[in-house]
Parts: sequence; structure tokens; C-alpha cells
Amino acid sequence: MAVVAEHAGREIVAIRRADGESRTLAASLPRLVLEARRIAANVIHGLHGRRRAGAGESFWQYRRFVSGEPAQRVDWRRSARDDHLYVREQEWEAAHTVWLWPDRSPSMAFASKDARDSKLERALIVTFALAELLVEGGERVGIPGLISPTASRNIIDKMAQAMLHDDAARPSLPPSFVPSPLSEIVVLSDFWSPIADIRSMLAVLSASGAHGALIQVVDPAEETFPYSGRVEFVEPEDGNVIIAGRAERWASDYVARVALHREQIRVETGKLDWLFSTHTTSRSAAELLLFLHSGMMVSKGSARSATVKAGRSA
Repeated sequence: MAVVAEHAGREIVAIRRADGESRTLAASLPRLVLEARRIAANVIHGLHGRRRAGAGESFWQYRRFVSGEPAQRVDWRRSARDDHLYVREQEWEAAHTVWLWPDRSPSMAFASKDARDSKLERALIVTFALAELLVEGGERVGIPGLISPTASRNIIDKMAQAMLHDDAARPSLPPSFVPSPLSEIVVLSDFWSPIADIRSMLAVLSASGAHGALIQVVDPAEETFPYSGRVEFVEPEDGNVIIAGRAERWASDYVARVALHREQIRVETGKLDWLFSTHTTSRSAAELLLFLHSGMMVSKGSARSATVKAGRSA
């Protein structure tokens, strides 16, 4: 019980700190850079259309009729004014939902002397800041099992308050739920869970066709294993203790097993065309936020293009 109480206290401190820092981070990101990335990905956020042909009510453009298309697609009124046949295309409008999952399990509270934040703090900071940016762009954001998708302008307050009043268990992976096919899912965790659990999670979340990203947030010490001599390692999830007589001898095996674990995750995400990346807490939170935001826009654009094509062929 002492371990649980200690983690609860750390989590409250982390949430409050992340609340303030995430607002600063979201506000300080160069808007021109974000806009450039949006334009490069040919995506415009929000409920005001995607500037892409598809199902919608708003007129986008006329284009020349292509031989082989169904004749009913021809706009005869427009075609009557010219010597060519034209098709009237509508702008694709689709509300977009992004599910964010920051791992708040006890293992995320770890922070070595070389880290800027604990893993928990970093995951929360990036989650809050990303939610702020997405809502500003007109998207809906939710946390599985905690907050339903919302476009509320005080999204950070809602998230922070929901976490502070959440007395449920702190699992390492998101709960099973069925996202809509156009949803985006971002999971920030240290992903030290068994690969079988990660594989099962991916199978459930991707079953509907939703796209996602797994971001492994790790401490610098978890990357390099900088320990030597007699070291006592305590498992934060269950309190088990492992004692290494000469810890430096474990380094090569440890690094190899971490590399294998990551490769297994990469293989599983690759099968689903999901993103997978590793972020170390000695690096900038802004760097991760920008990577996530731009990566989501690129993957979202390609996924939606494929959805439109599939809808047309059907």
C-alpha cells in the first residue's frame, strides 16, 4: 500500500506540473512551422472540410470527366457551357477524433539524474499539449475510459481534472475499446509490457481500421544501463526486488533484449501501418510534440485517401 500511495502522490504532482508546462509548450510552438507541415501534408484540420474530394455537401471544384467513369457523375449544366464534360466534386468533410493514452502506471514515475522529466511527466506534458493543438484545429480529443471525445477549448483542464479524480487502476496499456475507422490513436508508454500484451492491444484497437502511433517514452538510464557494482533493482509495478552483484555484466544482455523487444513492436506496428518511435526524456518535449503532430497529419492524409478510394470502388 505504501508503494501505491507514493505513486499516487507523484502522479498528482506530475499532472499539475504538466498542466502548466503543456500550455506553455503548445503556445510556444512556431505556428508557421505547423502550418507549413499541414500544407505539405495537404490537410486542413477541423470541421471546415479536408480540401479533398469525397463525401460532403460543400462544392470543391469541377474537373474534367475521365473516360470510363459512370455517366451519372457528369455535371451536365456545367458541361453545357463548354466543349468538354465536367464532374462536380464535393469537399470531403469528416469530423476527426483523436484518442490519446498517456501511461500512468507506477513504472512511468521513474526519472534518473540525466532526465529532464520523469516518464510520467513527459507523457502528460506531450498529451496535454497535443490535445490543445488538436482542439485548436477543430478536432475532437478523448482519453479511452476516462474522457469522451470533445472539442472543448478547456481540454487541458478537463483532462487534468479527470485524471486527478480518477481512482481506477493504472494499467500500462489502454483499455479495450472500438474506435471509429477514421479515428487516430496515440499511446505514450514505456512499453515494457510483454510483447503478447502489446500485440493483443494492437489487434483490438486496429480491428475497426483506425490508425495509430505508439511512442515509447524511456529514461536515459533505460537506454544505456549505466550501472555498475552491486545494485538493487525494484520493480515499481509489484515491488519485486532483483539484486545484481556486478551490474555492469548485465549491460550487453540488457541492451540486446531491449533492441529485440523494440524490433518486435516495430514488426507488429508495421503490419498495421502504424507509427512507432522511441523518445528519451533527456530530449525536448517540443521535439516529440512536433514529430507526433506532423506524423499524424501525414498518416491521416494517406489513410483517408485510401478510404475515399475504397468508397469509390465499392
